[in-house]
Amino acid sequence: MRDLRYIFSYLGKYRKDLYIAIFLIFIETCFELVIPMLMASLIDDGVAKADVSFMLRDGLLMIICALLALFTGLTYARFSSRAAYGLGANIREAEYRRIQSFSFSNIDRFSSGSLITRLTSDATIIQNAIIGGLRPLVRSPVMLFLGIFFSFQMNDDLALIFLVVAPALGLMLFFIIKTIAPRYEITQKALDKLNEVVEENLRAIRTVKAFVTEDEEKKKFYAANDKLRDITVNTTRIAVLNLPAFQSVMYITIVMIMLFGGRMILSGSLTVGALTGFLSYVLQVLNSLVMFSNVFLLLSRSLTSSHRIMEVLKEESTIKNRDDAEKNIDRYDIAFEDVYFKYSESAKEYTLSDINLKIEEGSTVGILGQTGSGKSTLVQLISRLYDVSKGSIKIGGRDIREYDITALRENIVTVLQKNTLFSGSIRDNIRWGKMDASDEEIINALKKADAYSFVMGFPQDLSTDLEQGGVNVSGGQKQRLAIARALIKNPRIIIFDDSLSAVDTKTEMTIRAILKQIENATKIFISQRISTVMNSDMIVVLDNGRIADIGNHDELIRNSSIYREIYSSQLKGGFNG
Repeated sequence: MRDLRYIFSYLGKYRKDLYIAIFLIFIETCFELVIPMLMASLIDDGVAKADVSFMLRDGLLMIICALLALFTGLTYARFSSRAAYGLGANIREAEYRRIQSFSFSNIDRFSSGSLITRLTSDATIIQNAIIGGLRPLVRSPVMLFLGIFFSFQMNDDLALIFLVVAPALGLMLFFIIKTIAPRYEITQKALDKLNEVVEENLRAIRTVKAFVTEDEEKKKFYAANDKLRDITVNTTRIAVLNLPAFQSVMYITIVMIMLFGGRMILSGSLTVGALTGFLSYVLQVLNSLVMFSNVFLLLSRSLTSSHRIMEVLKEESTIKNRDDAEKNIDRYDIAFEDVYFKYSESAKEYTLSDINLKIEEGSTVGILGQTGSGKSTLVQLISRLYDVSKGSIKIGGRDIREYDITALRENIVTVLQKNTLFSGSIRDNIRWGKMDASDEEIINALKKADAYSFVMGFPQDLSTDLEQGGVNVSGGQKQRLAIARALIKNPRIIIFDDSLSAVDTKTEMTIRAILKQIENATKIFISQRISTVMNSDMIVVLDNGRIADIGNHDELIRNSSIYREIYSSQLKGGFNG
């Protein structure tokens, strides 16, 4: 319940709507409880005595109570809907905002499919709990206690039946809830898995078709879908026992009341009107218990969803600003001092070990190494996408953890090998680097990235729409657009993480020549191609997470066996990228 209370703290301005809805439910219930009393009076004092005026008066009061109950019920629906959908919107907004603040380490703890489920399905379950559960949750206790009270007022001997019925209903409810509650967590995890399979397939649909693996993907989907179906069916099979079990008890109770009540009428200790009114209260009480049991099922499921949502909302970013974070960066020389890093504290080995490296401001640095040597990890530490496990990284002589994160990342851009282009125009995509950029600035950035000619070759040039992921442009064009998006920001540190791998050697040389003219920025090139890094001021050779050698091309040819081997296999052996 603590998780549910935490979730309800996100009601915000919709809290008033929730309180009004609760008040209206209470009023509606009171009107409905008056009707059986009026009915008993109408039969005993009106029908039995043939008093037409009394019957008309009581009948009119019953109609008024019914209409007022209907009006309050309809008004309640309006306020409860506003509260439910308002809470759902606030939860999704809070989750999304929290996810945006996550570091890479935080994101690694949740799968993308799970986050999608928590943003959509789990939030919807909370909404449905309010829409479907608030009314019976408030109405049932009021109806139960007042109904029992009025029942004892009418006939305390018949009302003793409740003392037998209530424990039986309570035991059944306890058994059903205890059995079904853990299954809701399993159901949501199965839904997570299904979302992961679908999202992965849609994201890699071109790869799937290229390798003709549609049948394998179908098998993965069918397996996840069948598992979700089986778990849901088993859960529902237990949940549906709730209604027939309660109805059985309700009908047995009615039969007992009719049996004992009929005898009391024959003996003259009970009137027909009193028995009719008593039966109305019994039905209201038992129906309230049935509704209450359904509420517990809703609460059980919403508690599971609340816990899953709370895990996201309470996940603290592993990378935070200090209270006295420095927003001004005077120099942009970079120094790695005894840096060690591993992705998880429980990992046995470090991904990077004993990294000591100095990069001068405005220089061009190449980082070379085999797949898995730690090249990308090394540069991700510079902009604090991850924090070092041991040691420190300094920019301008200060530990990067002392800088404001936004100020730090505003001056560092990373162009990835697999860049994401968003649906929208080319103009909009380039403006991701600088939201207020003019067309002149965009064109200048496109020229620097050697993308101007092909963009202007499109019929709508800058207004050309890109499909989601930029699938309507080639890999090389996508990389050049990503470079333009980075350069329009005028960053002081530019990291090219194998971001020229999809362009031909001639285009790469053109881009490098243009980039060389940007003198005030430190440029770091990560690559497995020696042609990309060989003209750098300094080349860092990584091997198994450690720096194997440092130097320029000539020095490494003389002194580094690893570099000579790569050079020999790629260039001297005839491979030119």
